[in-house]
Amino acid sequence: MIRCLNPKMDPNALDIAATLLQEGQLVAIPTETVYGLAANATDSAAVARIYATKQRPQFNPLIVHVSGLEQAEQIAEFSETARALAEAFWPGPLTMVLPRKKTGLGAKISDLVTAGLDTIALRMPAHPVAQALLSRLDFPLAAPSANPSGQISPTAANHVVEDLGDKISLVLDGSATAVGIESTILDLTTETSPKILRPGILTLNDFKKHLKVHQNTPKSPQKISKNPETISAPGQLKSHYAPSIPLRMNVTNPLDSEAYLGFGSGEFVRQPDLNLSPSGSLSEAATNLFLFMRKLDNSSAYSGIAVAPIPDEGLGLAINDRLTRASHPNG
Repeated sequence: MIRCLNPKMDPNALDIAATLLQEGQLVAIPTETVYGLAANATDSAAVARIYATKQRPQFNPLIVHVSGLEQAEQIAEFSETARALAEAFWPGPLTMVLPRKKTGLGAKISDLVTAGLDTIALRMPAHPVAQALLSRLDFPLAAPSANPSGQISPTAANHVVEDLGDKISLVLDGSATAVGIESTILDLTTETSPKILRPGILTLNDFKKHLKVHQNTPKSPQKISKNPETISAPGQLKSHYAPSIPLRMNVTNPLDSEAYLGFGSGEFVRQPDLNLSPSGSLSEAATNLFLFMRKLDNSSAYSGIAVAPIPDEGLGLAINDRLTRASHPNG
């Protein structure tokens, strides 16, 4: 059975995790968004284990988690704008896609991490367990979500145990994640035209004032694509975050055989089985999204999941992005 340690309860947990990572093993770690499956980003054999364990296609690049801006600048080329955004939103749920450096630490990052691209996705997580672990290491961590590729992302340690069993060496238990959906991915490889590749809790409005130096604001998220050649960052596959049963969006009249996932306090034709946020809070809905999808998916009482309409604005863009991809289980 997979080993699960809580650093608050076991003072040796972080040192054990660091040793395993140095040896090329995989360790599941908590971040403020979802749990990640971490490996030494400079060790190609370890990174290959991520792809094999998740059954993830190797054309789908990974996010590299760094200990801070100083380490990040050894890996990628930082413009004035990128540095300003890092100073404003790191540590936190912002991933930036930047030109990869061809020297120093940038050259040491495994090409498997970037899927052969000249760019690299970087993030500094805010979770104290992730920060404490990264501070113990002299290398950054490649860390996609700690679940089988395409399935519902884990927001608690027990989700990782359920999904990966004994396929990895250790899970660091940092309690339930605070944000509940993956980080916003912002492409800054073209200074004059930044793009949001994956929406998250940080939205267009959060970035605007930090981009005034270029009189520019990010473009809206790219359309969902199933063409591998168009993928430039994680989370862009058409089929992703999918439960094992069909999921439908924007449903006001669910079928009797479907579980109903509600939102808000309005009148429902049928009482929801679970409600993402009775008060209509998009932040609460984001935190509950994967947790509630997983609960409904694990029940044998339903043949599908129907989701009530979610406002398609602000954080609702990120929630609907995840639901759209979850409703395409066959690609």
